[in-house]
Amino acid sequence: MRKIRILLADDHQIFLEGLKSLLEPEFDLVGTVEDGKALVKMAEKFCPDVIVADISMPLLNGIEAVRQIKKSDHQTKVIILTMHPDVSFAALAFEVGASGYVIKKSASRELIRAINDVMMGKTYVTPEIAGELLKTYTSGQSGEKEFKHKLTVRQKEILQLITEGYVTKEIADILYISARTVERHKYNMMQELNVKTTVDLVKYAIKEGVAFI
Repeated sequence: MRKIRILLADDHQIFLEGLKSLLEPEFDLVGTVEDGKALVKMAEKFCPDVIVADISMPLLNGIEAVRQIKKSDHQTKVIILTMHPDVSFAALAFEVGASGYVIKKSASRELIRAINDVMMGKTYVTPEIAGELLKTYTSGQSGEKEFKHKLTVRQKEILQLITEGYVTKEIADILYISARTVERHKYNMMQELNVKTTVDLVKYAIKEGVAFI
């Protein structure tokens, strides 16, 4: 019987090594990546059965990476494995197509079960937040519906990088676009969000969950 193929994404190498030790006896690990951009590329290359990904990753956060992956591949299951026991993050993860949400401190107990559950078409939510998440949905709230503004995929990528402290030229090099294009997107975001400084942009990104640090 073919083993379930897993792709891991986390920007902490030591934690990745721990995950590999936990999962390798039961699953086929096709690769590990340490940033969101690499995750999108590797997902397209290997088409894993399950992706286990953190939210807080450089270059592209896990939520936005999942959104992009699910647009082109609806078969791959995604489990968010994060330190954030936050219902709003969980709601947003499921909104963009995740099938599971596990807290890192519970990974050794829950992750294998979560992988098997999502492969059977189930949804897995760590018990720590399951009740509160259910209340969120029954009250008609969800992650994305709370956002006040809609940004393009490129704008979110740029905003993530701004939040990580990259300057215009560095962002341009990372995204293979011109510095002028970066500045244009930045200006458009500031107009859309009605903010006047880069600091205000960063505050918005963190508050609204567009970027995770």
